[in-house]
Amino acid sequence: MILTAPAKLNLCLYLGPTRDDGLHEIASLFEPLALADQIEVVPASADEVVCEGVEGHNLAERALAALREQGWGHPPLRIEIEKRIPVAAGLGGGSADAAAVLRLARGEVEGLERIAASLGADVPSQLDPRPSLVTGAGEILEPIDWPGSYQLVLVPLEAGLSAAEVYAEADRLGLGRPAPEMREIERRLREVTRAGDPPLAYPELLVNDLQPAAVSLRPEIEDAFAALRAAGAAHTMVTGSGPTAVGLFELIEEAIDVESLKGLRSSAIVTAPSAGAAVLEGDQ
Repeated sequence: MILTAPAKLNLCLYLGPTRDDGLHEIASLFEPLALADQIEVVPASADEVVCEGVEGHNLAERALAALREQGWGHPPLRIEIEKRIPVAAGLGGGSADAAAVLRLARGEVEGLERIAASLGADVPSQLDPRPSLVTGAGEILEPIDWPGSYQLVLVPLEAGLSAAEVYAEADRLGLGRPAPEMREIERRLREVTRAGDPPLAYPELLVNDLQPAAVSLRPEIEDAFAALRAAGAAHTMVTGSGPTAVGLFELIEEAIDVESLKGLRSSAIVTAPSAGAAVLEGDQ
């Protein structure tokens, strides 16, 4: 069995107040990307999760263990993850892998959404990868219409960032917004997505409140922004907790000035959004 675990793009990420459980309220537009990890699942004598290039325990391993704790009686499996999504890059690669593992037990284990939320804020949205408005602390999902085709260039940095350290820096910088402002932002995001406009039609809403924190920790992100703008990007931003810089392009891939991206310490990745249906069809 081959599973597809797509990266996710945060077209925006607004940071709200801290909840009683210690998590931040967010408002974000998630979109799955064509960039995806490939996961091979085969029978084995004992459960094993292999992910070359990722040291220690990973979310996919925790997801499988959580299924077993809930009584999933499927025979043992060897799960091998081919990483195509950069690690600790703000692209949700680990969450995507965990969600793909959870999908193995769909219809056999109750409460997959609850299990997903216990693994991480990005995991619930990856159970059914599709364009979504994400609120709460990441557990409230509202599917939205696919915002249409556009081109993306991702510039991950060699040194990743953990979400925990970026959120801590955001708190230090006082970047959170009050609850009333968050409700107004959610209203505006619903409005523009219902209208069916492509993201570059509302660049003023393509804001990542975690970006100043990520840049504070990795100032070289600004170099990636400059290279993306030189390559013709209509909009640049950090996705997720970073440090991956993203350039949104209205032009087709061949029109991107790739020469302007040379000299960066990391390789640029050209990709595009996915409507989501193909992702689900790949799980077979």
